[in-house]
Amino acid sequence: MVAERPVRVVLADDHARLRGQIRAALEAGGCDVCGEGATAGEAIELALAQRPDVVLLDIHMPGNGVRAAEEISRSLPGAAIVMLTQSKEDDDLFDSLRAGASGYLLKDLDPAALPGALRGVLAGEAAMPPGLVTRILQEFRGPSRPGLLRRPAAADKLSAREWEVMELLSQGHSTEEVANRLFVSPTTVRVHVSAVLRKLRVKDRESAFKLLRRG
Repeated sequence: MVAERPVRVVLADDHARLRGQIRAALEAGGCDVCGEGATAGEAIELALAQRPDVVLLDIHMPGNGVRAAEEISRSLPGAAIVMLTQSKEDDDLFDSLRAGASGYLLKDLDPAALPGALRGVLAGEAAMPPGLVTRILQEFRGPSRPGLLRRPAAADKLSAREWEVMELLSQGHSTEEVANRLFVSPTTVRVHVSAVLRKLRVKDRESAFKLLRRG
């Protein structure tokens, strides 16, 4: 019988004692912790250098774990990203998923369950407490927020990020606010808007909003 290959993990959390406990649990469960950092910048550097199977990130560490997730997801699409956090806030949950996270685990989880959860993510399973799964379902099933209301046929011409930018702008957010929410520069937001106007063959944002609402 061929032994199961260890899951290679980069771990980033600014609490050294907790990080040590997590590392011990992962290694006891057959994982190989190939990198360990305390900031978002260190997490990004380690992920790019080590090219692990999974990057396990705290959200509220220095430099912002969600920013790290977005950068790693963009630069290293083959790695699964799992957030490990104390936060049950909706904004943290949805920002993490938008940034490319495949899992969102809470720190009250039994550390011994972590190796199995990470293997599940690599097998295509969701790593998330049932209560947060319910919250995601409620978000999708609930009433639409002010804005484009629905995704009409015209939006099929847009990329997922272009759609996301237009949706946020339609809700009244400024260019700078959209940039902060998506962890990009205001210039990048403007580039996406210009691409949308070109694809929809309209001259301004309001014309784009009308077309997208009408479909």
